[in-house]
Amino acid sequence: MTDTTVPDFDVLIVGAGISGIGMAAHLEMMCPDRSYGLLERREKLGGTWDLFRYPGIRSDSDMHTLGFAFEPWTHEKSIADGPAILEYLHRIADERGIRDHIRFNSKVVSADFDVDSARWTVTLEGGDIVTANWLYLGSGYYDYDEPHDAGFDTSGFGGQVIHPQFWPEDLDYAGKKVVVIGSGATAVTIVPSMADKAAHVTMLQRTPTYYFSRPAKDGLANWLRKVLPAETAYKITRWKNVTMQDIGFKRARSKPEKVKDFLFKKIRAELGDKFDEQAFTPPYDPWDQRLCLVPDADLFRAMREGRASIATGHIDKFEERGIRLKSGELVEADIIITATGLKLAMAGKIDVSVEGEPVKFEERFYYKGAMFSNLPNLSAVFGYLNASWTLRADLVSEYTCRVLNRMAEKGADLATPVLPDDHGLEEDDIFDFSSGYIQRSKHIMPKNATAMPWRLNQEYVRDRKDMKTGAVEDGILAFGKAKVAPDAKSETLEPAE
Repeated sequence: MTDTTVPDFDVLIVGAGISGIGMAAHLEMMCPDRSYGLLERREKLGGTWDLFRYPGIRSDSDMHTLGFAFEPWTHEKSIADGPAILEYLHRIADERGIRDHIRFNSKVVSADFDVDSARWTVTLEGGDIVTANWLYLGSGYYDYDEPHDAGFDTSGFGGQVIHPQFWPEDLDYAGKKVVVIGSGATAVTIVPSMADKAAHVTMLQRTPTYYFSRPAKDGLANWLRKVLPAETAYKITRWKNVTMQDIGFKRARSKPEKVKDFLFKKIRAELGDKFDEQAFTPPYDPWDQRLCLVPDADLFRAMREGRASIATGHIDKFEERGIRLKSGELVEADIIITATGLKLAMAGKIDVSVEGEPVKFEERFYYKGAMFSNLPNLSAVFGYLNASWTLRADLVSEYTCRVLNRMAEKGADLATPVLPDDHGLEEDDIFDFSSGYIQRSKHIMPKNATAMPWRLNQEYVRDRKDMKTGAVEDGILAFGKAKVAPDAKSETLEPAE
């Protein structure tokens, strides 16, 4: 039976991390007449930056692009640690009145859309119900409950085994031998951070990774802030970094050998006679996987000083004193950190349906990297693989607000990207990246066409032009009215701690 009461909110946001807070801020700026609520499954805001507590946690992108377009990043360090990023998010939530809209400890289990009333009915763990006209998924891209299981049998190991996603607060690793399995961004952060106290830290990699070293402080940004207003300085630095990132990515794809030589030259300069080209040469080209950022060359400094090292090989088994490689070498350890990657999740693992029919995202096409074919009144954020997450989050938030404002102008209740059954679209690889966590998850991801608007694009500069200034009414996004008008106000769920 169709509910005829007024929804609790015009817009319901799921997730109080970067994506969710960014959307709330955009609603405050662009749609001040729209009511909104924000549901956060955990007891604090911050998402990834509150969940992960491993040593040295930091951004793997510069904060002039990982920060929001509307809120200048003014810290001295452009590559920031987790606490600084959390402070930034908390300040935005408080200064803009967003915290008052957040309901914590509220895990969304399911969301069903009724077309006749243009209403999402969202069910929380425990049975509470929240209703809204528009659903915005800012729930991230990975499984908060389960990391990737690499299938290790660690039962023969005599020490501690820890996954970075569930870091114990009281871990004492002073004077101990630590092995970090993995060579991605998490491992590259943990190794130099733990090397300050540990007896030795070994990064055990099956496959090498490309690393790019740069200063944690952006000298130009810090100088610009001294001579220009903060917002102007931030815009210049942000655009400079976006441009440099775009140039670097495209050059890696067009001239990979030159980029390899450039990266090796920088590492060789840091490590000197300790540079082992084999340990730093992946079996793929730069940017076939995301480059790992090494701020202030801290990983290389720890290696140069003998506090850290890299071992390359395949694991045979876990023994009492460490890890036996198939080569026969024993990598000794008191503590093993399994930095083996995340497990991707679509739509925050929420059971999304339309009139009771489950939505199979893998059977739908992305629309402008923000919505999905034939799925009304829903937008979601999946950040860039070759740039900062927030660049896309800002675009999706602003675009969604543009759609909401156009709906208000037209008196519409529905906005649906319409794709006919006989669309004839040519499909493209949604993620042209060889990273394991990407390849493992392609089967759950929406479809990607070769041409816009039916794709999740990986070109921010192009997306920015289309999303910010392109016509909302493009002949594809269809607007409509609900068949059943609301006649009474429902009892709104108040935000709760």
